[in-house]
Amino acid sequence: MKKRKQTGKARPDMNHRGPKDGHKRRAPIKPIGVQKAHIVARAELPTRFGRFTVVAIAGRSKGEEAVAIEHGRISGAKTPLVRIHSQCLTGDVFASERCDCRAQLEMSLRKIAKERAGIVLYLPQEGRGIGLLNKVKAYELQDEGFDTVEANRELGFAADSRDYDFAAEALKALGVRRVRLLSNNPDKIRQLENAGIRVVERVPCRPPTSRRSAAYLLTKKNKLGHLLEGNLRGSGGKR
Repeated sequence: MKKRKQTGKARPDMNHRGPKDGHKRRAPIKPIGVQKAHIVARAELPTRFGRFTVVAIAGRSKGEEAVAIEHGRISGAKTPLVRIHSQCLTGDVFASERCDCRAQLEMSLRKIAKERAGIVLYLPQEGRGIGLLNKVKAYELQDEGFDTVEANRELGFAADSRDYDFAAEALKALGVRRVRLLSNNPDKIRQLENAGIRVVERVPCRPPTSRRSAAYLLTKKNKLGHLLEGNLRGSGGKR
């Protein structure tokens, strides 16, 4: 076997692109469109409001999760009607009249069931983001004369601690980037827009409510800037 003749010169590395050969070193390729939320499961959900599909959505961080209640064909809808609803155990489940949460949830499901496509995105943000136990502590303070905003602040929380960045990512995971939003909350709209969801229309969410929630609604309007018009004593508002 013949040995290869040594020339004394090192063979060039064909993969190397240094400054002497006129090529610039390429920057590392960055991943494009990293998904921050993904669908975990999907199932049929028949309800008294209509037939829906329930979709479980998870994020990349602990605690990032949501449930979407879909109606119609979301993938083909340009601007579905969307309600982003923060969990309220006392209202949604136990029908508390301290707030209008259950009334808003039921109104949203009824409206969306009549649409060609729509979503209720249900977020685990109990008590405007302070959690269930702290929410009950806030109720205790309200029984002593604090309003809903003062009670949260007395406990050391912001008036509204909710964050809608993950809600925006959940909508994107569902293929939604433009919505007609059922909401009276300007901050929710701002946060969604900043996170890449275009709110093309705000649809008021004003179901009939109990007179017992009147003070709560007035506080939301006067201290949190919620868009509530007309007589609030016994006629609708926003959680």
